[in-house]
Amino acid sequence: MKLLVVGVGGQVARSLVERARGSSVEVLSIGRPDVDLEIAGGAEQAILSEAPDIVVNSAAYTAVDDAEEEPERAFRINAEAAGEIAGAAARAQAPIIHLSTDYVFDGRASEPYREDAATAPLSVYGRSKLAGEERVRAANPHHLIIRTSWVYSPFGRNFVKTMLRLAGEKDEIAIVADQRGSPTSALDIADAVIGILDGVKSGASGTFHYAGRGICSWADVAEQIFAVSRALGGPNAAVRRISTSDYPTRAVRPAFSALDSGHFEAEFGIGAREWRNGVAEVVERLIGAS
Repeated sequence: MKLLVVGVGGQVARSLVERARGSSVEVLSIGRPDVDLEIAGGAEQAILSEAPDIVVNSAAYTAVDDAEEEPERAFRINAEAAGEIAGAAARAQAPIIHLSTDYVFDGRASEPYREDAATAPLSVYGRSKLAGEERVRAANPHHLIIRTSWVYSPFGRNFVKTMLRLAGEKDEIAIVADQRGSPTSALDIADAVIGILDGVKSGASGTFHYAGRGICSWADVAEQIFAVSRALGGPNAAVRRISTSDYPTRAVRPAFSALDSGHFEAEFGIGAREWRNGVAEVVERLIGAS
């Protein structure tokens, strides 16, 4: 099966390339500089010429705070380009798997969000991703949207890598403890995507949640990172728990954005991994590579 992934340098794209090695899935990634999503129709020709079996759009403008000052750029990449990619996939007679985010919710829930929960994004980033979902649905009837959350991996820039870097510079790090969610390894997302390809090719569609199992705060994640790193002789630091008000940001984050992955597991038989195990795997890889 030929999988065309938009977003060549992203965490999920790189994880898909790694996880597909040795399988029957051929992964071709496209992105800058060859494909620029800030240019209208930037990905269409590549999709049509490659004639993939399935297209995965993992590309996104993910600078949540910068999006507050660059709304046009965020909407161009996260909404307009997403619709164009889905439309090009439809013209190539290919389903589209589109990755979205927990930030489409306002964080007022007390239980993990299901797919039918009301959306009410608090930030430009969240609104642009929600608009992207809507455009994907309109452009390609054979779509599968996966909302995920708090993504980290051995690749690119993410919370796990930032914490390990800061632990090499400081003895104590202040981390927000009143935002709760579901950390998700991009390696697990890649495994899940590969695991559903046959189902998607056979017609599975809709909106699903897939995120690490369990609920925690950013401070909890940091403590797990440092505990694993410490045991391996890597950098670690004390965590000072602070509130969101102690660490103001340009974009408002949802206070609670855990996702319920039960629908995904029931449909595809693939369960999300407990978040601590995913974090431990990535920390072990990063420490081993340093």
